[in-house]
Amino acid sequence: MDVTAMDVPGAWHVRTRHFDDARGTFLEWHKSAAIEEVLGRPFSVAQGNCSVSSAGVLRGIHYADVPPGQAKYVTCVRGAVLDVVVDLRVGSPTFGQWDAVTLDDVERGAVLISEGLGHAFVALEDHSTVMYLCSTPFTPDREHGVNPLDPDVAIDWPTSGRDGSPLSLELSDKDRDAPSLSDARAAGALPTWEQCQQMGAAS
Repeated sequence: MDVTAMDVPGAWHVRTRHFDDARGTFLEWHKSAAIEEVLGRPFSVAQGNCSVSSAGVLRGIHYADVPPGQAKYVTCVRGAVLDVVVDLRVGSPTFGQWDAVTLDDVERGAVLISEGLGHAFVALEDHSTVMYLCSTPFTPDREHGVNPLDPDVAIDWPTSGRDGSPLSLELSDKDRDAPSLSDARAAGALPTWEQCQQMGAAS
C-alpha cells in the first residue's frame, strides 16, 4: 500500500498492491496502520456506506460540522468515478482549491479525507459502486453541502464517461440547491483551519 499526499492538505491517494492469478484478484484495500501513520492519530470506523450510481450522477460537495467532523476512506469496487476533495476550511492556505483522482475497479485505489474537507464524485459508467468508511455516523443536522457546480470552485467535471461516451451530469435537488462556497462562508457554515488543526485534521 502506497500513500501519497494530494494537493489539498489533509487528503491522501492510496495505491494498493494486487495479487492476481487465474482465480481472480486479492488486495488489502484498507490497513489501519498505514492510515494512522499519515494521519498521526487513530482512524476509528463508525459507519460504512455503499453508493451505486449511474453514469453522470454527481454526488457532493458534502462535509460535516467540525468538531467532530467526519473523516472518510473511499474506494470504488465496481465501475469508475472521479473522486474530488475540496478545501472548505476557512483560513487554510489552500481554501477553495480542489484535487481529484480516478478511482476504479482496475487500479483499486482509495482516497483518505480528513475532517473539514469537502467530498464529491461523479460516476463515469453505470453501476459505479463506491464504498466508504466514516469516522463518525451520519447525523443529518450537522451534514452540509456546497454546490458542486459553483464557478468560483471551478471543478473540472468530466464531459465523457469511461468508454468515451458523452456524460450528462445528474444531481439531486439537495446538491443542486446547495449554497455557493462564498454564501456558505458568509453564513458561517464552513469549518475553520484552526478548528481542524486543533483536532489534528489539517496536516
